[in-house]
Amino acid sequence: MLKVGLTGNIGSGKSTVARIFETLGVPVYHADEEAKKFLKEKKIQIAIKKKFGDSVFSGSTIDRKKLASAVFGDKDAMAFLNSLIHPGVREDLKVWFDHHVQYSYVIQEAAILFESGFYREFDKIITVAAPVELAIQRVMHRDGTGKEEIEKRMHHQWALDRKIELSQYVIYNDEDHLVIPQVLAIHNELSK
Repeated sequence: MLKVGLTGNIGSGKSTVARIFETLGVPVYHADEEAKKFLKEKKIQIAIKKKFGDSVFSGSTIDRKKLASAVFGDKDAMAFLNSLIHPGVREDLKVWFDHHVQYSYVIQEAAILFESGFYREFDKIITVAAPVELAIQRVMHRDGTGKEEIEKRMHHQWALDRKIELSQYVIYNDEDHLVIPQVLAIHNELSK
């Protein structure tokens, strides 16, 4: 079984690409979604409250938007949060891999696959690429987030060309290239 990482900068369309792979019957582990589950763990909530205070909570629940605002733009805060969440996600992913060994390949979708250093754990990497302005427009439309906030998040991601350089596959989601044929070509190659 090949372990394939799927990533792309914010607004690139990596989640859409992941859904296409799922439609083709490929198991996809959505790391960013799975990471949210760990925010419900008591020991993680205690550590977050100790570091950030009550400002990132709504009642007894972590408010993910407030937490995101607290960590984006602060490398130390982001590193702290990642140190809490990533070990659990990695362990969960190992168990998930064990349950999917019958497939020729599986995919982990993650926004910060390169930034976390976790890309080294994969046999192949697929990067979804989109022009910055198009990505910003997509995120503004999707999340109702302002351009300045999106640019701040982008600043903490690796440059697209650096990701492409370390990837075996690139899917261009730029409104000039059809995405599905690109996914099918990769799927056919990885399914051999």
